Amino acid sequence: MIDLPACRVAWLGLVDYDRAWDLQRALVERVKRGEASNTLLLLEHPHVYTLGRRAKESDLLAGPATLAAIGATVRQVDRGGEATYHGPGQLVGYPIVDLKGHGGPLRYVRGLEETLARTLAEFGIKARAVPGLTGVWVADEKVAAIGVRVSGGVTSHGFALNVNTDLGYFKHIVPCGIRDKGVTSVRRLLGADVEMALVRQRLVVSFGEVMGFTMEEGPAELAEGPTVHESTTGARR
Repeated sequence: MIDLPACRVAWLGLVDYDRAWDLQRALVERVKRGEASNTLLLLEHPHVYTLGRRAKESDLLAGPATLAAIGATVRQVDRGGEATYHGPGQLVGYPIVDLKGHGGPLRYVRGLEETLARTLAEFGIKARAVPGLTGVWVADEKVAAIGVRVSGGVTSHGFALNVNTDLGYFKHIVPCGIRDKGVTSVRRLLGADVEMALVRQRLVVSFGEVMGFTMEEGPAELAEGPTVHESTTGARR
């Protein structure tokens, strides 16, 4: 039996975007120095629009007054991709992973897509990657977005799966720079709310299977920064 490398998983709950970004950067440096193991952070954010390195000003369709009225902020970030939305009811995953031995960035992104597709299949949703487009789709609607950064061979940022997401917030951006396709959510596809904890559990198992990790619950404190609550996935493999 082959011993698989370990990856910690921690559920942070609802975390401000800037605090989560600071935590990612701290973990990336610790992983580079060999002071921390690969880590999968799972969380939700308050309403925020993030603009990746390829985003244009025209991708944000809302002005300051509208943003204030809907309680959303905007952040320019260092991930790949264009504009996307994060908010309550959306499962966000930030894997901090050393790609050494796990293939390059393209293989890693394909692995995230496969992880998300397997997770959705557990709920009877047939999702897929679309050649030439990043993310996971159901027909012509995106259900999960992916945008990553690789620094010194270590990943940050990651994916956002629309579970019980308020899709109305997407009307204020051009999602991922694509104007002729829509967005959807697990709730919309199934016609009912889905328990976030169950989605997390299924995703952790799929992530371990696809990436070749043994998933382990993370400690209460992963790095200086926001408090990280111990994972409740129960997905130790």
